[in-house]
Amino acid sequence: MKKNKLKNIAGLTLIEMLIGVVISSIMMGAIYTTYTVVNNSYGQVTERAKISRSGRDIIEMMMRDIRMAGFKYILGTNTLAFPNRSYLEFVGGDTSILESHDPLIIEKGENALGSFGSSDSRISEQNHPDTGSKCCDRIHIVYDDFNQNDETQPYKRYKITYYAAPLTDNSGSRYAAYKSVRSWQQPMGTEAGIWVDDCPECYTAQKIRDHIVDMEFIPLDAEGRILSPLPSPGEDVAARENLYKIRAVDLRITFRSKGNFYRFKATADKPRFVKGLGDRGHNFEDTKLRDSVVVTIHTRNIGGGI
Repeated sequence: MKKNKLKNIAGLTLIEMLIGVVISSIMMGAIYTTYTVVNNSYGQVTERAKISRSGRDIIEMMMRDIRMAGFKYILGTNTLAFPNRSYLEFVGGDTSILESHDPLIIEKGENALGSFGSSDSRISEQNHPDTGSKCCDRIHIVYDDFNQNDETQPYKRYKITYYAAPLTDNSGSRYAAYKSVRSWQQPMGTEAGIWVDDCPECYTAQKIRDHIVDMEFIPLDAEGRILSPLPSPGEDVAARENLYKIRAVDLRITFRSKGNFYRFKATADKPRFVKGLGDRGHNFEDTKLRDSVVVTIHTRNIGGGI
């Protein structure tokens, strides 16, 4: 009797248990693979969104400033005992970029989209907006303003410079974008003035964006053609004349991710290529994401001289 009861006890054989373990392992592997794919995709989307968001901020800042290039404040008839228009001395033509009051000047980078090393002489004086590294293009913007509360100098003139300089810290070597603001100091009744960095609105070498790969500025005329020679003060008459033919600026900024983005590192045989405007471009052999923002900014106040 006891023997028959033992025969009727239900159970799992070793083979059935092994099959269950195999099936469970396959399911767990599939779930983990799906999670990894989704997580990587989410990380990539987040990283792209982060670059795009911070990129929009700096682009909007540059757009506002470039549109102000050449602006002059006209007060008109007033009871404040102020001149009805700006009396500030204009210095342009064949002067240096540092001293020029021309509304918009672009300096082309000497090693655009390039990297730098410890022996690179361009790193010297990196915090000054008019010297040092030129990995990227630079742009100088001059415009006027007015402050009726300043009885000594109610009419104001500012010079904004955007540039890039090398930066090295625990995250490695890279470039960052900087902005500097200067003011022309010339009280009423004086015949000369000077650019200063110590006004309430001024600052020098304020970092506005890290992990910059390149900044490119292309000046365009009224018909959308690239101005050549490059508009600039100096001895070249054609270049000086082109300073007041600028009607728009093509702007491209290329950013890179802070951390690694791609799973596999690019090689010399298959590098990742970043395309600039025109023939500008560069190959990269790493796992970083690089993304460019390109906009056309129309100038509103340039033309007819100052």
